[in-house]
Amino acid sequence: MKDLTKYQGIFPAFYACYDQDGKVSPQAVRDLARYFLDKGVKGLYVGGSSGECIYQSVAERKLTLENVMAEVGGKLTIIAHVACNNTADSRELAAHAESLGVDAIAAIPPIYFHLPPAAIAKYWNDISDAAPNTDFVIYNIPQLAGVALTAPLLKEMLKNPRVIGVKNSSMPVQDIQLWTDEGAATFNGPDEQLLSGLAAGAIGGIGGTYGAMPELFLKLWEKLNAGELEAAREIQNECCRIIYALCEHGNLYAIIKGVLKVRGVEVGNTRKPMPGLTAEDQPLVEKCVGMIDAAIAKFC
Repeated sequence: MKDLTKYQGIFPAFYACYDQDGKVSPQAVRDLARYFLDKGVKGLYVGGSSGECIYQSVAERKLTLENVMAEVGGKLTIIAHVACNNTADSRELAAHAESLGVDAIAAIPPIYFHLPPAAIAKYWNDISDAAPNTDFVIYNIPQLAGVALTAPLLKEMLKNPRVIGVKNSSMPVQDIQLWTDEGAATFNGPDEQLLSGLAAGAIGGIGGTYGAMPELFLKLWEKLNAGELEAAREIQNECCRIIYALCEHGNLYAIIKGVLKVRGVEVGNTRKPMPGLTAEDQPLVEKCVGMIDAAIAKFC
């Protein structure tokens, strides 16, 4: 039985870090990685949705992961999302991630074409084969990928001994129970339901808004594990209110990057075609910072 303790905890989804010219900034990557290490998170999920992976080249994704590992490799558990919308590039990123010593790789299913389950399994197993000494995590995010994980597909994937579980970003909490019953370690994806996901059996959380307020999600984890359910519920509800505010303008990642800048971490703007941070967004950024600071003062 594989020891999964290194995957139990809070994993911020790592943000894309750019310089003023819109190029990946190695220094900003290292600064953000160090910021998370200092906050006390369990690990990082690098190269996923928050990392703007579909808008980056293979070389840029390699550069980001290289600098994350140089800064915090061996100090945090690192899960590298390596999927591209073709097998060859995905395998290249998987092999590269293994060469750097990541703890696990992860992959969404192929997007756009709705492939049959056997083709999806072949895609995932081909990626896993390129990193034969590294754990593999299925990334289930049907609302964006256009295809949902099913119990039969998961059963097929669990025949691969490297497959340890699922990063579950589907909205039904019951999916976590379903994957857990099949024997998969499951990470909660939707930040608004971390508490519910953990109650349903998730071993940890991977979240795109954790980075804006890691203190709150770490405190929620602490309170739940101490058996203080009501305190954990209060924190979760306040995190939800903050998330609703972060989403008000429809450019979540730009607002989060604005929040990080106010909190002392400069990671640049978003990459087109994602909407970037504008002067008109600044009042919302300040509102969110105020909500986060007030919640940290109250709960932490």
